[in-house]
Amino acid sequence: MLTDDFSMPTLDTFLSTPWLLYTTVALFSLCIGSFLNVVILRLPKMMQQGWRCQCEEFLELPEDQRKSETRVSLSKPASTCPPCGHKIRAWENIPVISWLVLGGKCSSCKTRISPRYPIIEALTAVFAVATIGLLGPTTSALWALLFVYALIALTVIDFDTQLLPDSITLPLMWLGLVLNYFGVLTSFESAFWGAVAGYLSLWSVYWLFKLVTGKEGMGYGDFKLLAALGAWLGWQLLPAVILLSSLVGAVVGISLMVFRKHGREVPIPFGPYLATAGLLCLWFGNEIQRFWFGFLGV
Repeated sequence: MLTDDFSMPTLDTFLSTPWLLYTTVALFSLCIGSFLNVVILRLPKMMQQGWRCQCEEFLELPEDQRKSETRVSLSKPASTCPPCGHKIRAWENIPVISWLVLGGKCSSCKTRISPRYPIIEALTAVFAVATIGLLGPTTSALWALLFVYALIALTVIDFDTQLLPDSITLPLMWLGLVLNYFGVLTSFESAFWGAVAGYLSLWSVYWLFKLVTGKEGMGYGDFKLLAALGAWLGWQLLPAVILLSSLVGAVVGISLMVFRKHGREVPIPFGPYLATAGLLCLWFGNEIQRFWFGFLGV
């Protein structure tokens, strides 16, 4: 009687095989990076369409006075070249490779395709592999990839539109709490108070600044993003996140004003700096924590 000795590799085998682990994570993350490009481009449009529909319904506008436009979702309509309408074929949508093969141009009208698309795809893969390398080949590191992917999307969306969508920040916060209920990255107690402290700290700064100046210094999305960071990383790393993001934001803001004549009245998104600080704390949290507690003499 013939026996089948073939068996699917277990998760432990996958994690203990470096070449398989890193290759799989890199290829998978390239595909995720391609999807993030869609999210970054379409999610703000979806939000704007939703707000417009809500306003039209609130104002009870007649149907003939409402703006007619194609509804956008993450899956529809199919991706096309904006200038010529050429439908992007499957082989033209391979992460990084298609852009290189096409020479960074549309195959139909030869319009230049922004290099930002392959850059985001490549960075997603690099950050994912770095996360596995720095955290170690564990299931916790695999879960942390979701955190990394979300931060990449939020960074670029906020940079482009100064929006931090609730459809990303709130699920990210709840996922961090659920995962840390099982101790994936930190204890549930630390995650819970990290979410609470993350939200309330920037919320307090917002209202204090508004009471003193009469202006809004940041958006509510920043509160929710810091709450999500606290839910994933724990309250102990929140001071480091705030300090690092403030330092990076100050350096970038001053540089923009000096070298690009960026006016003081022009708002600068804070989300990318929070996300950068959160990523650094994910990668080097233990070292940052030891330094921070050592500095405080704890």
